[in-house]
Amino acid sequence: MSSTGFQGDILSLVLHSGPMAQFVLLILAGFSVVSWAIMVERYRAISRSESESADFLAKFRSVPSLGELRDLAEHLPHSPTAAVFRAGFRQINVLGNPKVSASTTLKMGDISPLQRDPIASIERVIVRAAGEELSRLERMLPFLATTAASTPFIGLFGTVWGIMNAFHAIGGMGQANLATVAPGISEALVTTAAGLAAAIPAVIGYNYFVNRIRAIGTRMDHFVADFLTRAEQTLYS
Repeated sequence: MSSTGFQGDILSLVLHSGPMAQFVLLILAGFSVVSWAIMVERYRAISRSESESADFLAKFRSVPSLGELRDLAEHLPHSPTAAVFRAGFRQINVLGNPKVSASTTLKMGDISPLQRDPIASIERVIVRAAGEELSRLERMLPFLATTAASTPFIGLFGTVWGIMNAFHAIGGMGQANLATVAPGISEALVTTAAGLAAAIPAVIGYNYFVNRIRAIGTRMDHFVADFLTRAEQTLYS
């Protein structure tokens, strides 16, 4: 005895869904594709930043002279700590010694007398540079947050619309049973599932990257303090 009830898979539901459901699914697919592209790109960018920063910090702790780190910092374009170092080193030059090099030892006499608090000036520059680097690492992450917050409601809209159409069709037939209700309801619920499928990876990815960037920010705060200590020792030695 064969069953005459609704039979079909998810692909069949998508292909045979109404125009509004397909439009909603298209929007959700766009959100999902862009979100996955962002997560892949941010993973590579943040991993590269962490790797280069680890190399630079290891050298920073082992080299006594700031000038010896200049060339290394220039060859690590993806390292946030190297970028902060470059900003701080340029500010040391601006303070009155444009001829600083790897073989130069800065003296307090090299600093312009007009600059009464060179350490505070350097701190402002490197703190600003650190903030810019964190903003660079956070680039495009707000889209993940938007995807996580909005796609479930977009999917729910498609579901509500589909259920409305299903009940409208039931009313036109004048009778309702499981065989007539199930196809319309199943088709409507596909959009909710698609919304969740887009939102769940986005929220997981967003939290994952935010935590990694927060850890990078903590390490950069420590580096700022270490750089200021080294700069003070260099200027006042």
